Amino acid sequence: MAGNFNRVFLMGNLTRDPELRHTPSSMAVANIGLAVNRRFRDSAGNNQEETTFVDCEAWGRTAEVMCQYLAKGRPVFVEGRLKLDQWQDKEGGNRSKLKVVIENFQFVDSRTEGAPGGGGGASGGGGPPAQRSAGSQPARQGTTPAYEPVEDDDIPF
Repeated sequence: MAGNFNRVFLMGNLTRDPELRHTPSSMAVANIGLAVNRRFRDSAGNNQEETTFVDCEAWGRTAEVMCQYLAKGRPVFVEGRLKLDQWQDKEGGNRSKLKVVIENFQFVDSRTEGAPGGGGGASGGGGPPAQRSAGSQPARQGTTPAYEPVEDDDIPF
């Protein structure tokens, strides 16, 4: 193959609330922890589960939207690229850390007002406004889909 390809797709739950910071040039950056579970059957036929913890970062408006609508425990689908950070610690030792730079994300669940863990806020029910198309009505209780893709026309920025 002639070329390189660096693309990551992950779906998991946030391990902590997103942490929003700003660079000296006022660019938003969010740090996010993601837990991704893998279920499998071992050689003895027993069901097993393995959790991989992934550090992620988002930049710009993506970081701001993630911090506004996501919280610890919330499932999310992220798309991005791998990045290796390298530095020297206080003792002069070389350190490195592999992380995912988020370039796009989608909400996985849909929350309504009064539901455990959050609500639709001032937008009414059905999740954050970025998740609903313009002019749509909030979903009726019990008929909310588990996944609703976000289209470019749905995003308020």
